[in-house]
This record gives sequence, structure tokens and C-alpha cells, in this order.
Amino acid sequence: MMRIALLLLPLPLLISMACQENETIPGSKPPIVPIKTEYTFGSTPSWQDEFDYSGKPDPTKWGYDLGGKGWGNNELQNYTNNLDNSFVKEGILTIKAIKEASGTNAYSSARLVTKGKGDFLYGKFEIRAKLPSGVGTWPAIWMLASQSAYGNQYWPDNGELDIMEHVGYDQSKVHANVHTKAFNHSIQTNKGNNRMVDAASTDFHVYSCEWKPDIITFAIDGQTYFSFKKEATYGWQEWPFDKPFHLLLNIAIGGNWGGAKGVDNTIFPQSMEIDYVRVYPLIEKK
Repeated sequence: MMRIALLLLPLPLLISMACQENETIPGSKPPIVPIKTEYTFGSTPSWQDEFDYSGKPDPTKWGYDLGGKGWGNNELQNYTNNLDNSFVKEGILTIKAIKEASGTNAYSSARLVTKGKGDFLYGKFEIRAKLPSGVGTWPAIWMLASQSAYGNQYWPDNGELDIMEHVGYDQSKVHANVHTKAFNHSIQTNKGNNRMVDAASTDFHVYSCEWKPDIITFAIDGQTYFSFKKEATYGWQEWPFDKPFHLLLNIAIGGNWGGAKGVDNTIFPQSMEIDYVRVYPLIEKK
């Protein structure tokens, strides 16, 4: 009955009643619409190494992971802090893998880390590098958590960000990967992508990662080729990337991935050269 009565009302009155129904009730608050925070990065690095000195890597910025017990991947090298395996000369940091007896291993190399000297929560990371080549090499520019905050296993529970990975038997392909408890290669769920870089071992390229609270993107020479977004349903198992991480630079030899097609012993020594490492701070847009 009410519907029929309304239809019989004059049109101007109907319009007036409809408008009144849509008005905000006096004293009530309008609905709150969340404002999405937008981010950018500073134009000046907050941490960097331009390698404008000679000798061992700057001890205020770099430490070493040492040893040769396979590093969880059945790798064949022994990591040292010897000058032969990592040194700075003429503006370039060189990490060199050598075919030689080292500890109980048949190869020596270096794995430099910024842990305790450069720990970062978000930021833009740029590393200009030239990669080694040859079957059996496995260089990486990557990041690990600086503390164990999640789960009961340091890895993969606390995450890994691979800014650049390369295996010598697949010379022109460069990879970026993300590993977490939910997404990692050991259960074949890791997130990542790759891109062809024909001159990876003859020219320098800039490998970069932009790490924000809600998305991580990877690029080569400014061209993004992989992004990992934080979904609303994610917990720490999918997204442990809200704690400080540190940088690592290394050349592994052999291993589950790098040694999948053996090791060519005629290629040594092999080097990864780094022109600079720059970290730009995250800034909220105003």
C-alpha cells in the first residue's frame, strides 16, 4: 500500500523526499575512507660504497661469511677473507673464484656481507656489476634478514631477496627471486622472473631492487621485470619483509643450481666486478 501511495504523490515532492533520504543525518560522521600511503626514494644514498680506495673491502661496511661446508646448496667453494679472493683496485671491487686447494675444498671464493654494518628496512638498492661466466659459476647479489624474527628456521622463514642470480651454464639469463616460508624453491613455490642480458659478463649493468612496505620490484638498467606485491591475506609466512635485511655479494661454485651441468675447470679464475653499491632511503610522499 505504501508503494502505491508514493506513486500517486506529485513528482516534485518525490524528488524532495529522495534527496532527504540521501542526506547525512545531523550529528553523524561521514564514512572513513583509508588513505593509501605513497612512497618514493631519496635522491642521495643513505649508504654507499664507491670503491674509491685500494686493498681489502672497507671493514666499516663489509664483513665476510667464511667456510666451505656447502652453504645448504652442496656448493664446492671455500669462502675466505683473503686479498686474492676479494679486493678493491682502480675503483672496482673484485670477487674472484680460484681453482685451488682451500681448506678442504677445491675452490676458493669470497662472500661479502653488510650485516651489522649496513642493515636496511626498505629502500632502493642499486649495484652496478659485471658477472663471471663459465659452466659451474653461480654469482649472486642478494639480501637476507639480519635477525631471526619469524618461525623456527632462519631460512626460509625470515625471507630472502635475490636482486641478481646467474648460473654460468645459462649464460645470457639473469634472475630475480623472492623466497619465504610459503614461497621458496625447495617446495617449488618461489616467486621470480628472469630476463635475457646478452652482455652480462662483458659489460656493466645496474641491478636494482625497490623495497617498499607493500611491494618489491626488481629491475636491470632501470627496466622492471619482476614485482612481488603484499596481498591483504599475507602473514609473515608469505611476507616477512618488514624487518631489517643486509646485502650479500658472492660467487659460489657448483651446487644444486650452479653445478647442475657440472663445473668446467678450464675457466678459472672467474670474477664478479662491482663498480658501486648505493642504497637510497624510503620516503613518504607528502
